[in-house]
Amino acid sequence: MNFLSTFRGRLLLILALLLITTLSVQYYLNLQRQNENARLLEQQEQAFLAGIALGFNSLTSDDRLRDFVKQEGQPFYDKRTTERIQDILIINSNWQVNDSLTDKYLPTQGEDDEIVMLNLMDIKDLPPLMEGRDRLGDDIVKFPNRAETAPHEDKGEAHAIPIETSDGRWYVMVILKPDNTRSFFRAAQPLAYTLAILLISIGVTIALVWRFTRPIAELSKAARRVGRGEYDFRLAFSDRNDEIGHLTSQFNVMTKELEKNRDLQKQLQEAEKSAVVGRLASAIAHEIRNPLNYINLSLDHLRNKFAPEEEEKKENFRKLTEQLKIEVDRINRQVSDFLRYSRPVKLDLKPMNIRPVIEDSLRIVEPQAKELAIKVSFVERDGISKITGDSEVLRSVFNNLLINSVQAMESTGGKLSVITYQDGDTVIVEVKDTGVGIPEENLEKIFQPYFSTKETGTGLGLAIVRKIIDDHSGQISIDSRLGEGTTITVRVPSAKKDDIELQK
Repeated sequence: MNFLSTFRGRLLLILALLLITTLSVQYYLNLQRQNENARLLEQQEQAFLAGIALGFNSLTSDDRLRDFVKQEGQPFYDKRTTERIQDILIINSNWQVNDSLTDKYLPTQGEDDEIVMLNLMDIKDLPPLMEGRDRLGDDIVKFPNRAETAPHEDKGEAHAIPIETSDGRWYVMVILKPDNTRSFFRAAQPLAYTLAILLISIGVTIALVWRFTRPIAELSKAARRVGRGEYDFRLAFSDRNDEIGHLTSQFNVMTKELEKNRDLQKQLQEAEKSAVVGRLASAIAHEIRNPLNYINLSLDHLRNKFAPEEEEKKENFRKLTEQLKIEVDRINRQVSDFLRYSRPVKLDLKPMNIRPVIEDSLRIVEPQAKELAIKVSFVERDGISKITGDSEVLRSVFNNLLINSVQAMESTGGKLSVITYQDGDTVIVEVKDTGVGIPEENLEKIFQPYFSTKETGTGLGLAIVRKIIDDHSGQISIDSRLGEGTTITVRVPSAKKDDIELQK
């Protein structure tokens, strides 16, 4: 078996692909983040350099910063730098703000037209200074926004660059806007991507586990069903090429063999029953039939020779002897049923019309049907072909079916109809009655030997009927609804043309 077509091979391959995909996506996201950080750093450096250049220009000219940035063609302050520069402060040697990019910190004019500048230490809302003592030296204490006193709020950042002038050391402080990329959501973005990848991986893993374990769960359920005796159950995963597919195939083979063994056991049980019945029937035929014949003859003799002369007593005597003969005949029929079911039937098969057989059987039940107010009808449609059968044996089939139908309507009356018609190469006979019907739970047992719903029945009548129909290569089925009636359908193959020509 190819390793990649096995359950383990495909699982390892899928997990490897999942791992590679996860690492690839994570690498791509990290690369994107790195490129974004590089772009932001470059933007920050450009803004810082532009701020220093503007501050130096303020020191070397009489123009204010805000006027200089409005000049056309100036190369420092453009759209890229305005995105990051919040303000630029020019701090003189007296630690006063000499110039500012905004009006907030610009010098003002006092009452005596004197110039009033803000002291740097009086400004409390400056963002933290990024330079430390190692770069600014002792001047660091002059900055109110030095690191050890800087507020914790993220207000951006400040950078101070010392410039030596003829008036002493001046400072250019460039104040950059807060970096929005450092917000909580931007900081959590890589975590969100990682979480999303993890959730997708978990989802794919769950789907794979479900897909690969579902056949195992189905196999477990199937094993329980087979344990309950449902040997006709089959699994639907046998078309797979992995271990599950091979296991399923072997499971289906096992259930098929178990089903065959069950059928063989049933056949063996039927054969054992038939053997027992055969031996019993032979004993019954020898031990019972002879006394029955003697009893039957004696009853005839009693009726003829010892009947009372009074009409009333004579009628009662006749009814009693008649009832005794009926019971003797019933016992004799039961013996015949045992003999017929237990012994192989020797059929005299030849092409024949089925109509005369049905008519003979109808004549047998018509007197009883008339007494019970049962309407009998026989319909034969055109085009009925001959069948290959034994007329005497088939007559017992329809005798049995028609008698059962009449008995099903003893208390209610009704309608008994027989319909014959051709369906392709098959002759179909339907026997319908409007009797009490058969309970649904008994339909599967109705053709089994020794099963009967009658108190005095042997349960062999319909079993014998089915056996005879099987011997004629035919089929018999039953459809019944409780309280509505029963329909028994007999299908017998039509006779072959060669057999018909040979008969002629």
